[in-house]
Amino acid sequence: MSTFGQDLIASMAEAAAHARGEQTAARVHVVEVPDVRAIREELGLSQQAFASAYRIPLATLKGWEQGRRLPDATASAYLSVIAHLPGEAREALRAA
Repeated sequence: MSTFGQDLIASMAEAAAHARGEQTAARVHVVEVPDVRAIREELGLSQQAFASAYRIPLATLKGWEQGRRLPDATASAYLSVIAHLPGEAREALRAA
């Protein structure tokens, strides 16, 4: 069997052990997903105004708020910036 095949089998065994809750060397990445609707409402903006102000496609924003989609890690980081520094985020976009 090739080295690739051996590595693949070992990886699958580790993944199965992790899924069973056993201690493994597997890394777990947790992405904190901000509450998009709460951020928008805290800023007192409609969906259209929020999407326009922060250059987020309206359909994407609606999908996040309705739970059909989740922001990826990059979008989650951007939303966290908006939540903590809304004015600065808007200003940075205006300057761009």
